[in-house]
Amino acid sequence: MKKAPTCAVIIVTHNSESYLPICLRALHEQTVKLNQIIVIDSGSSDMNYLFTEYNIFLNIQKSNVGFCKGNNIGYSYINPGTDYILFLNPDAFLSKDFIERAMDKMEEPSSANVGALSGQLLGYDIARHAPTGLVDTTGIFSTWYGRWYDRGQGKPNGHYTDDESIPALCGALMFCRKKALDSILLGNDEVMDPEFFMYKEDIDLSLRLRKKGWKLLFCPALTSYHCRGWQHDRSKVPLHLRLLSAKNEMRLYRRMKSPKYFYSLFKYTLVKCFNI
Repeated sequence: MKKAPTCAVIIVTHNSESYLPICLRALHEQTVKLNQIIVIDSGSSDMNYLFTEYNIFLNIQKSNVGFCKGNNIGYSYINPGTDYILFLNPDAFLSKDFIERAMDKMEEPSSANVGALSGQLLGYDIARHAPTGLVDTTGIFSTWYGRWYDRGQGKPNGHYTDDESIPALCGALMFCRKKALDSILLGNDEVMDPEFFMYKEDIDLSLRLRKKGWKLLFCPALTSYHCRGWQHDRSKVPLHLRLLSAKNEMRLYRRMKSPKYFYSLFKYTLVKCFNI
């Protein structure tokens, strides 16, 4: 008899006291038992989280080590033999059967080459504690000239019905086959590149998976909610964060040896010199 698949969740949090309890509650209410919930606290100033309510492993970093390094620390605690790993933002809340349905999809014979998948991330207004009725992301795509964007963002729900292969998955929720992640580990046994710190690391991870021959799958039947931290009005985003995002986009295209690098260079110049 085949053993039931196992799943571990890694959450990197930084000053997420408004979101994390809701995120953990949604994990606690999943229709399948999770083998591990690993929370890496990356230098939070407020640690008054109700961790004792849930069976989690907590690692506290004294400083903000960044999203990538935080996930790598979490990855180092994964039990041997784990089948699937969910990278989850603290401001993302799963539907109750998300993990069960994600594992069922991965276990299908036709999904043997699927390295990672995600579903519809729908907008959530934490101030009202209610869904927005709009899409947050259905995957990350690129324009012909090189701008990466979250497909469907800000549009009404209900436009997507079929599973499909996509270029990249949003890092707020990536359900990954551990075998696939192990095949793309970097030199220091890191699953994410710490040079990115945060922003565009999900695209880098997606591209490395695809380069190894793994497929990335969007499954619209899988739903969750996401309180998007990145402001739609770019003028409200601190300059140092916009510079980091633009710089990481340059890093992506430089590695790819893509002519789209010149678009990312132009974008970085606009942000740095003109605060656009």
